[in-house]
Amino acid sequence: MNQPISEPIRPDEVPSLAADVVTSDRFPVLATIDEKTPRVRPVSPVKTEGFTVWVANLKSYHKTQEIAANPNVELCYVNQNHDQVRITGVATTEERAEVIQEIWNANPLLRHYLGSPDNQMLIIYRIEPTQVRYMKEWALEYHEVTL
Repeated sequence: MNQPISEPIRPDEVPSLAADVVTSDRFPVLATIDEKTPRVRPVSPVKTEGFTVWVANLKSYHKTQEIAANPNVELCYVNQNHDQVRITGVATTEERAEVIQEIWNANPLLRHYLGSPDNQMLIIYRIEPTQVRYMKEWALEYHEVTL
């Protein structure tokens, strides 16, 4: 099997290459653990700052139970060139009212379906990265993003 030859990437380029992938993918895949079974699903982040990502959820969704039992998650972003970024992190419930209000104001779908940011069904997870890795399509090699 012929392995593709990847172009070298300078370490100082990795953060911006990774950020570009995150910006371009509107529906990354979120991985959680359901007891011993991995579960993945596309999500639509409601806020991103650097590599910290916020995801809205309903408390009735099964991923709420999964994250409560094991908050270690991973997001996988892929752009149109098949470059990918994997953000491994810990999901915590966002409690800061000013952040929730900012997310609420910026997301018309939340407002349309949930009525108010006080809706008891709404939960917003903040995923704090513990590791960020970037890979150029078919390179078969991840580059660490320094956090």
